[in-house]
Amino acid sequence: MGASSYTRLIRFLQEELAVSAASISIALRHTEQDPGPLPMILWQYGLVTLEQLDRIYDWLENA
Repeated sequence: MGASSYTRLIRFLQEELAVSAASISIALRHTEQDPGPLPMILWQYGLVTLEQLDRIYDWLENA
């Protein structure tokens, strides 16, 4: 995922799903220690719901 796509994903998380900047920051710190897709890290740590996870992957598929 390029920098532009990554920036758009962060904006989508904040604007469309109301994921807080703090939650995103926590997930990003965890990806440094345990690399994995950001959406899955957010879900694994309870920062997004399963429904939100589905919306994220739908958005990624169409982005």
